[in-house]
This record gives sequence, structure tokens and C-alpha cells, in this order.
Amino acid sequence: MHLVALNIDSIQLGHPLPFALRGADGALLAHKGYVIRNRAELDVLLARGLQLCVDTDESGDSHRAYLAQLQQMLLSENPLGQIASMKITAAAQGPQGAAQSGLPDWAELQLHATQLLRAPSAADFPRRLQALREALARHCQQAPDATLLALVYLSAQETRLYSATHALLVACVCMVVAHETLRWPQERVDRLGQAALSMNVAMTALQDQLAQQTQPLTAAQVQSIQGHAEHSEAQLRQLGVADPAWLEAVRHHHRRTPGPLSARSEGQQMARLIQRADVFGARIAPRATRPPMAVTAAMQASYYDEERQVDEAGAALVKTLGVYPPGTFVRLASQEVGVVLRRGASATTPRVAVVLNRDGLPTGEMIPRDTAQSGWKVSAPVARHAVRVQVQLPRLLALV
Repeated sequence: MHLVALNIDSIQLGHPLPFALRGADGALLAHKGYVIRNRAELDVLLARGLQLCVDTDESGDSHRAYLAQLQQMLLSENPLGQIASMKITAAAQGPQGAAQSGLPDWAELQLHATQLLRAPSAADFPRRLQALREALARHCQQAPDATLLALVYLSAQETRLYSATHALLVACVCMVVAHETLRWPQERVDRLGQAALSMNVAMTALQDQLAQQTQPLTAAQVQSIQGHAEHSEAQLRQLGVADPAWLEAVRHHHRRTPGPLSARSEGQQMARLIQRADVFGARIAPRATRPPMAVTAAMQASYYDEERQVDEAGAALVKTLGVYPPGTFVRLASQEVGVVLRRGASATTPRVAVVLNRDGLPTGEMIPRDTAQSGWKVSAPVARHAVRVQVQLPRLLALV
């Protein structure tokens, strides 16, 4: 049982409770679904329990969804009065459409990852990270193109939740590459995903700050950046992580050492793949001081090593994702502009949905194109900020 105190003013009177209420001693005060009709009934419960609490082990997704809503309001800088008056409602159980379709609620997953990595606790960090890795791995296995599309798309425009979104993207890319191209054993792929998610745990808050910072780095920030791999490893040990390959991968994930994967230990092989995916993800993400880099330049940076030779891990990444990964924008030979939905038969022939016609006007309905056909082949990448049309992620995912 893991009890968390609840603000009684957040309870919506006259509506079913989305989770059970317990007292400070764990005693059950009100079942899930119970309707508290007025403040007098709430005061009676409070008198019985001294303090109203929620068992997060019992309430699971319902309470996490409520916290995610609060986190979103805080990050969006809503007025404090509006945040304080937020009520727990049945909607806090999460979007029903996503649950029924099996598709993830990406906004909630971003917030979940942010909460975990910004404020890790030794009491539950390994369990919560494992749950996050399992959820992400399930989507990577069942719908790899849709998962890549969502994370590449979100990474190309995210600055508030940069660190967690970046970690999700890098972990997804690493697991898909390791499974599909490198053919690593599943246990090793799982360990790789955990290492990728936790590689920057010591500087999550700083990464989010830097993504929006316009001033030059301070000396303290430079020092934190330079030592974050070692600090992350040390923090993971304090949080209960004991897997030597996982820890080695985190410690070495910024080490720039060219050469074949076979000459490295398991942890350093994982570190090299994480490093290549990290390079790709960092370059396609925006900063307050610069727009995201073109996807082809980001892929090229991953493909070649520090000596300008083809890197084995980088080549596996490009082979798996293609030159134009899902979620990136491209111009076709027809002069139409579209977003890549899924990978194609070759690295340069993805499936695309057109969003701007040859005159640069929105198409309204997105039009699928097979770029293996000469009239619709990809002629160039297009920067996300240059596409003057809002494309909703759920609409794109429905076409994958």
C-alpha cells in the first residue's frame, strides 16, 4: 500500500469517485464509484480518517491521470487559482478512445515519463521505470511505425517536456533497431530500453530548462552537462539499479569511440547504439535558440562516426528507420508536401500522407502517396516549422 494525501477541495461533490478513499491509517472510507453528495458527508469522512488519502498501488491509472492533468496545468503556467480549484472527475481515468483502441495517450505518457525522471524515488523507481519500458516496448512491437511517427512528430516540436520525450524517442529507436536489424536477444533489448530511458536521469530538469533557455550556458550548467552520464549512473545505483550492463551503458552513452560493435562489451554496445540514437533525436528537436535540424542531416550525423567512417550502430539505425523516418515532412516530385506515415520497401520510399498541394495550400483531407512511384518520389526533406498547417497527431496515426 502506498498512501498519498489528497486535497479534499479537489473532490467533486455529487459525482462518482474515480478511486477509493482511505484514511491516513489505510482504512477504507469510501469505495470507488461512491458519490459524496455534499460537504457535510465529506467532513464526516475526514473526521473518521483524520486525512483523506489515495492508495496509488490500488488506484493505478486513475490517480496518475489526475496528477498528469495537474502537471500539464503547471507546465502551461495556468493561474494558481485555476490549478487549486481543479476537481477529480471520472475523466481523470484517462481518454476512453485511446484505451479502447489500444493506442497510447501520448500526452499522458510524456507527463508520466517526466514525473518519473524528474523526481525519482528509490521506493518505486525500478518498478515504475519497468512499467514505462514495458508500455513503450509493447507499442514498439505491436505498431512500430505508429510509435516512431508519434515520437518523431512530438520531438520535432517539444520544448517544455523535452527530456522525457527525448528519452522515449531514443528508447523506442534503440529497441526497434536492436530487435529488427541487430537481432539482439529480447532480454538484452529490454535492458537497452531501460538504459535509454534512464540515461539522463541526473539532468532531466536541466535538459527541460536548456531547451527553452536563450541565455548562454552558465559554468555550473556546463559542469552538470559534462558529468551527467557518471552522475546518472551514480543516481541509478542509489535508486536500486544493480544491472552492470545497464549501468555501464548509461555511464558510457556519451563516449565517442569509433569502431565495430563486436569489439565492445555488452554495456558498451548498448551505449554506442544509445549514443547514435541520442545524436539523431537531439538534432531533430527544437531549442529556443534554433529550429530543429533537417532529418537528413540528423540521420547523416548518426550514420558517420567521429572519423567520418560508416558507423555500425548508425548504419543499423538508418537501415531500420529509413532516410525519412515516420513523422518527418518531405517534398515529393509532384511538389506536394507530406508527412511520412510508415517505412517503405527501401530506405528512400516511405508511405506518405500529403498535407499541402503543389500550390502550397492545405489539402483538407490527407492524401496517401506511395513514394516508390516515380511521380511521387521524395525529392527533399522539409523542416517542420516550414509547414504552415496544423496536422493533428491522432489523424496521422489513424492513417498508418
